[in-house]
Amino acid sequence: MTVPAQMARFALVGVVNTGTYYGCYLLLLNGLPYIAAHVGAFLLSMTGSFFMNSRFTYRTRPTWRKFLLFPLTNVANFVITTGGVYLLVDLAGFDDRYAPLVAAVAAIPITFVVSRTIMLRPDPGRPVPRRVP
Repeated sequence: MTVPAQMARFALVGVVNTGTYYGCYLLLLNGLPYIAAHVGAFLLSMTGSFFMNSRFTYRTRPTWRKFLLFPLTNVANFVITTGGVYLLVDLAGFDDRYAPLVAAVAAIPITFVVSRTIMLRPDPGRPVPRRVP
């Protein structure tokens, strides 16, 4: 699959994942402070993102190794979105219901590059599939 096709699929998964995150965030916001709601929703949506990206975006078999490495794809995303949510809500006076959506946009390109690297890296001990020209 071409990189542009992967980017399009990644974007589609991102839309679904953002909806999942935002729905979880709003539910958790009913009983938790906004940062706790953000962290909980982020962890739940990250798990779904792993499986969607594995099967749909990169068409690769999910493995425990990839699952355990996948959170690395979200480290930059987490830092950017968490910092963004804090800056937007506490410093800029943004509504805490909309701040995560704005902050998420800045993290997308970095997350794609790291995600692609992890998901397409062959597992150790497994033969590398040969590509037919």
